[in-house]
Amino acid sequence: MTLNFAFIGCSSIARKHAVSLERIPEANLVAVCDLDKNKAQEFASSYQGVSAYQDYRAMLEENPVDVVSVLTPSGCHAENILQVAPYQKHIVVEKPIALKLDDADAVINACDQNRIKLFVVQQNRFNLPIIKLREALQNQRFGKLCLGTVRVRWCRRQQYYDQSPWRGTWAMDGGALTNQASHHIDMLSWMMGPVESVMAKTGTFLADIEAEDTGLAILKFANGALGVIEATTATRPQDLEGSLSIMGEKGSVEVGGFFMNELKTWNFEDSTSTEEEELEDHRKNPDLFAWNHTEYLKDVITSIKEDTRGVVDGLEGRKSLELINALYESAETGKEIFLRFKPRHCRLGLK
Repeated sequence: MTLNFAFIGCSSIARKHAVSLERIPEANLVAVCDLDKNKAQEFASSYQGVSAYQDYRAMLEENPVDVVSVLTPSGCHAENILQVAPYQKHIVVEKPIALKLDDADAVINACDQNRIKLFVVQQNRFNLPIIKLREALQNQRFGKLCLGTVRVRWCRRQQYYDQSPWRGTWAMDGGALTNQASHHIDMLSWMMGPVESVMAKTGTFLADIEAEDTGLAILKFANGALGVIEATTATRPQDLEGSLSIMGEKGSVEVGGFFMNELKTWNFEDSTSTEEEELEDHRKNPDLFAWNHTEYLKDVITSIKEDTRGVVDGLEGRKSLELINALYESAETGKEIFLRFKPRHCRLGLK
């Protein structure tokens, strides 16, 4: 059975999704939609048999669609999902699921009520080094966890923010923590487990935007371990890294590269002489455009066909959003924020 996909939003991320679907025999892109009609038509013309629309309602009514991919600016995600859910098509949404927790809850409920699956794109969970790291954690090779850190040291000059006026705004995007570090924050909590509390500081140094271009945080996990988040788009003159490190009583692993896609360090007390050879197939992702998006969408298709839970569903997406909201709440108030909280001061998603 082939699943037909339709896109809402034809910006740069849509190309990764389209190329990924071309590689998957069980998937077919049939239509795209964008408020900018010319952009939709230009995008559709690059792919055979794809129709272009300015109105998502006409697109869904005129095409046999199984899955809708929401690829719009972050601040539009919740509204778009609520608009699409009554059509009872499964939904894939780029991170984050929404900007406000109340909106995340609303879209999860809407999808449940319409008996459709909701998938939040966190493609880096499929990176080959990450798969190996997750396996080591599940096999308890680290023993007692002590510290987990993520470092996002990227360069985003003013031109990047000026290209799209929604970037760096509170209403539609947020800053380095929400946009650039969202995948890393998700990865840290996925590896280390539930977060108990956070303390964060943010600043805006080199970008003329509303939100932060730099953020730091200390986390305490429910298992007693600590965590550190370092995220900035103020690295100059070029990108440095996007890394994840996990340390425990029996071992340490660092996954580096630009996007947690290269295995840098793998040290365990119980390492064997054959382990280096076994790791070779997981040291780095293939050098193929949108490779991990392809793997992610394969999981989406399997989940729909077999009626199983995807690796990153709406509830998983909400966990990351709650953590990000807590980081902003702490930066705003100067206080330690305990998770399972109701945001009071967080500006994220506010118009």
